[in-house]
Amino acid sequence: MTYNELVTAVQDYCENTFPTTDMDTFIRQAEQRIYNTVQIANLRKNVTGTLNAGNKYLSCPDDFLSAYSLAIYPAAGGDFLFLLNKDVNFMREAYPNQTTQGKPKHYAIFGPTVNGSTITNELSFMLGPTPDASYMAELHYYYYPESIVTAGSTWLGDNFDSALLYGTMCEAITYMKGEQDMVKLYQDRYVQAIALLKNLGDGKQRADAYRDGQVRVQVS
Repeated sequence: MTYNELVTAVQDYCENTFPTTDMDTFIRQAEQRIYNTVQIANLRKNVTGTLNAGNKYLSCPDDFLSAYSLAIYPAAGGDFLFLLNKDVNFMREAYPNQTTQGKPKHYAIFGPTVNGSTITNELSFMLGPTPDASYMAELHYYYYPESIVTAGSTWLGDNFDSALLYGTMCEAITYMKGEQDMVKLYQDRYVQAIALLKNLGDGKQRADAYRDGQVRVQVS
């Protein structure tokens, strides 16, 4: 289902024509709800960066939401070391002197990046101990894919349009102040679609038949 097909379907279901700005808001809200309910594989992204000796901070990507993992390895090549996620309080207690350097073992989400007197909305990582050399960093993280509003078509629209459609319908029917039975109808349809999507994203995409066996349904 493309953006145009989604818009047509929602307006046909509602028997109403919505302003483009309102329709786009419905869709974006539905996407946000879906992406925060099910951890589908296309919400993960991978980037590499460099840790500099003496600098205990590492900037997060602009579209960063949360971390899946952070690993480092020598700049000249070598084994990966996955860092353990901690909070800032732990980091301050464990590594009180930032001039003490070593191979990083832990990381924490520190807060907004500060450039001079300007505080941006982007986050940064704090590493502990402070790197004693240059290391390469590989970050796997969670982000929002481009919306179907601007992309025209997305993985969600192509592969699980029922969740996107009924999620958008929930927003549209609420905007219209629809009858409670219709609100409940679309909410129920959305919940059913999400259950199927969770079966994929939180189930099948995290398993295989060799390791976990094939899916079985109990026969009475």
